[in-house]
Amino acid sequence: MKSQKSFEQQATGTLYLVPTPIGNLEDMTLRAIRILKEVDLIASEDTRNTQKLLNHFDIHTSQISFHEHNSQERIPHLLKKLQEGTNIAQVSDAGMPSISDPGHDLVKSCIKEQISVVPLPGANAGLTALIASGLSPQPFYFYGFLPRKKKEQTAALEELDQHPETFILYESPHRLKEVLKNMERVFGGNRKIVLCRELTKRYEEFLRGSLEEAIAWSQDGEVRGEFCLIVEGNENGARFKEEETWQALSLQEHVEQVMSEKHVRSKEAIKEVAKVRHLKKQEVYAAYHEIE
Repeated sequence: MKSQKSFEQQATGTLYLVPTPIGNLEDMTLRAIRILKEVDLIASEDTRNTQKLLNHFDIHTSQISFHEHNSQERIPHLLKKLQEGTNIAQVSDAGMPSISDPGHDLVKSCIKEQISVVPLPGANAGLTALIASGLSPQPFYFYGFLPRKKKEQTAALEELDQHPETFILYESPHRLKEVLKNMERVFGGNRKIVLCRELTKRYEEFLRGSLEEAIAWSQDGEVRGEFCLIVEGNENGARFKEEETWQALSLQEHVEQVMSEKHVRSKEAIKEVAKVRHLKKQEVYAAYHEIE
């Protein structure tokens, strides 16, 4: 195990992951403002967008662009600066760095080089929408943006349909109608969904109902604003998926599979198999020990 003590003096610079508001500038934390003023450089997803934020809070720190199209060439440059003692803050256009932006690659590179990575708490669209959705907030599964191509998107939705947890998606207004229709084909029209639009902004709106109702709403006029979708999980999904994997296995094979996948002894695996198959433990025990 490698230890990082974030607030001890470092031999190198520190990478700070600084969340920015997802709409309302008042959601900028005092600590985030201080860090952006104190660091030597800000790595921004869009320097023009971030400059508006910096101007609002009277921050004069220099910026460098860091986005999905230049991240691979930028990372070695940023690592060199950090190794030389430069403190750098990374920000995305809105919300948490590393969520739907290239920050994750920079974080991995810093950890590999034993450069401290210090995260700041702050605005996040997914959690903000989740806690006001009215759907079960835990456990939840964050997915983000679905694939654009219909075939890949359908495959992703079919996988999500196996999740009993509430799940979180991001979506743009021009794709929302087709995404909702595709979701209805996979999940059915009765699945509960909350469309969270323009979070923290003047026109913030929560539309709560079924997928069928969401589709009807989306057809009534122009869809505007960035969306976070909170979708009810499939309470039977995990069980159905598990059944699909073991139905072709013998009892012995099923026990061995559980032992291998869950790293448990035969006693625990036999108990698990009996529960899943609705059998007596003695029956599974006898079948498993026939191979010994």
